[in-house]
Amino acid sequence: MSENKIIPRTASVTRTTKETDIALTLNLDGTGNSSIDTGIGFFDHMLDGFTRHGLFDLTCTVKGDFAVDSHHTIEDTGIVLGSAIREALGDKAGIRRYGSFALPMDETLILCAVDLCGRPYFSSDVAFTVPKIGEMDTEMVREFFYAVSYAAGMNLHFHMISGGNNHHIAEASFKAFAKALDMATGFDPRVAGVWSTKGSL
Repeated sequence: MSENKIIPRTASVTRTTKETDIALTLNLDGTGNSSIDTGIGFFDHMLDGFTRHGLFDLTCTVKGDFAVDSHHTIEDTGIVLGSAIREALGDKAGIRRYGSFALPMDETLILCAVDLCGRPYFSSDVAFTVPKIGEMDTEMVREFFYAVSYAAGMNLHFHMISGGNNHHIAEASFKAFAKALDMATGFDPRVAGVWSTKGSL
């Protein structure tokens, strides 16, 4: 097993702008504990699902410009989470790098695939039929994951195989991402150094 396993893979990131004030701590090798307060109840629910199903530990507090809308709060949280993932991974020695998971939630089936290659790319065909779930704009699901992928430097793909209930579509997306990321960040004892012909990720 990679010696990196004994090194705590944690990161604390803060980001303050005129639009948001965010403090986030992530432990990639956690047990699914979370303390989340973004001011958007449904978004908190999604981040809690991500934390629990990825077996990460996450604390996140956000003060956002809700008088405008939910956009800045959710997008900026994605930037900070992606930055924390990238920082916590360090040199990525010994990790599997790739992860994918097809997550069912009743009538909905969402496939998520991750490559922690250092090159950002995002693709998704996940579609919603309502503008909001609670106080969260459904179009912000895409913006959140786009921000995560680019800040983390990962390839991130979503494919909606089937879907019906919008709550299920959103929740399955966050949980599928959690499972795929947990797989990609996990260690493989057969991997010596970094899993790339280039020698770095």
